[in-house]
Amino acid sequence: MNNIYKSIVASIALTAMTGAAFAQVIGKMEDQIRWRQSAYHTMAWSMGRIKANVEGQYNKDQVVEAANVIQAIANSKMGALYQPGSDKGKGWKETRLKPAFFTDKENLPKIAQGFGAAANEMAKVAAGGDAAAVKAQFGKLGEACKACHEKFREED
Repeated sequence: MNNIYKSIVASIALTAMTGAAFAQVIGKMEDQIRWRQSAYHTMAWSMGRIKANVEGQYNKDQVVEAANVIQAIANSKMGALYQPGSDKGKGWKETRLKPAFFTDKENLPKIAQGFGAAANEMAKVAAGGDAAAVKAQFGKLGEACKACHEKFREED
């Protein structure tokens, strides 16, 4: 029985230390919002680079660079920056995160996984260099972005 109590106390202490360390890593709420906004602006810029290439003169290297940036952000575990209460407040500007982000437990994982898969596929297709395939996957990636925007982002 004594070992059980020691395990419980150790677990509680570890949880408390982990929570404190986590809070230091993710920063203040306004930092979290600012970092999220920066990541999304970087992805938007990268999406614009891909769009310019599929609609204009295609440059494989530019598309690969942009697709890799999107993939890196999609796989960065930035979900840690979505702490309860971060649907209110200001980073670089007021957050547009809808409160539904924290309550829609059914759709959020599907949408996030769909975006991650589309971003990973975009990087893979971009590396192949086929402009038509890139254009098709770019459309799928855009739809994955749109799914989250429609459900969890307020309009400007």
